[in-house]
Amino acid sequence: MTLTREGQWALIVHGGAKQMQPGEEQANRSGVLRAAEEGRKILAEGGTALDAVESAIRVMEDLPVFNAGRGSALNEAGEIEMCAGLMDGRDISVGAVAAIRGVRNPISVARRLLPEKEILLAGEGAARFAREQGLEAASDAELKGERPLEAAHDTVGAVARDSGGNIAAGTSTGGLTGARVGRVGDSPLPGAGLYADNHVGGVSISGDGESIARLALAAQVMGSIAELGPERAIRKALERLPHVGGAEGDGGGIAIAKDGRIGWAHNSPHFAIAYVTGAMEEARAFLKKDEERNG
Repeated sequence: MTLTREGQWALIVHGGAKQMQPGEEQANRSGVLRAAEEGRKILAEGGTALDAVESAIRVMEDLPVFNAGRGSALNEAGEIEMCAGLMDGRDISVGAVAAIRGVRNPISVARRLLPEKEILLAGEGAARFAREQGLEAASDAELKGERPLEAAHDTVGAVARDSGGNIAAGTSTGGLTGARVGRVGDSPLPGAGLYADNHVGGVSISGDGESIARLALAAQVMGSIAELGPERAIRKALERLPHVGGAEGDGGGIAIAKDGRIGWAHNSPHFAIAYVTGAMEEARAFLKKDEERNG
């Protein structure tokens, strides 16, 4: 869909491809709207896409309804390990953390890595870097979700285009319930869970992490955005997921093309998203694609 014109900014966020439990709908809808509003304020004031993406994802990391940050899942050892990634389309720089413990906002740790030589730090090395940067710590008790997380694909993400045409994309996840210690999915991996390049656009993916990583799904979307547009590019990439992941092979994605076109698609039961542009008075939110089609 084309919602912007030249020189305008755009933002789209997602709260994860999943099956929502009864009664969770409003919390998901209000959560993605809050995230979009946080990013909107930055972009409307001339801020960067990178700042908007980080701020929007921090909002979702702080809300227990999402499996990221404060709502994270427990692994097989009863501990919380989180992953996050961030890309700056201006120079395709990457900052990512994997299986990090003891921090409140993994996306901000990823942000601090952008100027560093290393693009991804894992485990204790990532946690040590966060402490060196003076970023806020959090215990497992503070991060643990208030409900058992059955949804395996609950990841949050954001993609933004600022008024200068710069693109940024980010993801953050609290992992899988009962996963092996040290497990890393697609979320922090450029080309798998996210990608951003000013010359093409940006994308953030959610879903069956192992299948997404094996397919390099974000790279597939980026490779066809110019030809198909962001929405059709996502749909085409998602078609491959069930063939690799079987019954668990579902997911969703959000994207913005370099010209400002926004797209999103999913084959999961639900996929909470919100988007807003400089041409809109307020953000719109949906819990599944049918809502937008029927609206």
